[in-house]
Amino acid sequence: MRQLRIFLERMMRDQVRRRRMPKEFGGLPIMVSTAGGLRYFFKPISQIDPDLLSAARMLIRKGDTVWDIGANIGLFTVAAAGLAGSKGRIVAFEPDTSLVALLRRTASLQPSEAAELMIIPAGMAGEIGFRSFAIASRARASNALAEYGNSQTGGVRELQTIVCLSLDECLKLLPSPDVVKIDVEGAEAELLDGSSRFLSEARPALAIEVAPRNSVEIGRILVGSGYRLFDGARPLLPDSDIETPAWNTIAVPAEKAGRFIQSQSNM
Repeated sequence: MRQLRIFLERMMRDQVRRRRMPKEFGGLPIMVSTAGGLRYFFKPISQIDPDLLSAARMLIRKGDTVWDIGANIGLFTVAAAGLAGSKGRIVAFEPDTSLVALLRRTASLQPSEAAELMIIPAGMAGEIGFRSFAIASRARASNALAEYGNSQTGGVRELQTIVCLSLDECLKLLPSPDVVKIDVEGAEAELLDGSSRFLSEARPALAIEVAPRNSVEIGRILVGSGYRLFDGARPLLPDSDIETPAWNTIAVPAEKAGRFIQSQSNM
């Protein structure tokens, strides 16, 4: 089965098709590519990354400003655009130029009732600078800064030099976010450790993918910044806090937790 999957990935590399999000996310159009993985072509959209879509449902409200860090093909980006609506604003950060082109095609298709989409072709790290970025031989969803990444890459297709921004610097240039999704393939500890102003002043709700090797450090940073942690694969209930971040972690400022927990409890 694994060999068949690898064969199909090679044969169908970089094919593109237009799909639609589930109705709960406005049924908005989204351009998908096998470059991100075969699942984007063949699985129902609702089943591609159910935990990610669940996080969007739990956290995003009408009119929200949302940052999607590591946007990939834009599944969370477009889900957020449907949930935030025309008064919302979505900023998608993605350094892979191939995926940026796909995101821009998706952005051009959005109707007036969707939130405005801003696509920023850059990576995110602990500080501003140039970094080496590894393009995965298999699904580009596994692309990562060269120091990070995981075994799902299947090797490195090429190394690109990219511009990286920091969360604190972006706060000077962009509307402060209500919700931020972070999927940076192992670089999350570096990213948050260099973001004291972002965590102390902006204080958005976070949907963050946490590599096991970073769980202790991410827990220290977020709990130390006054965040409550939840497993993104479970409902946000009053007594469901977790001590150590999960793979898909929801983190909300303690002073705002009631907004999210109450909303989830009523669903």
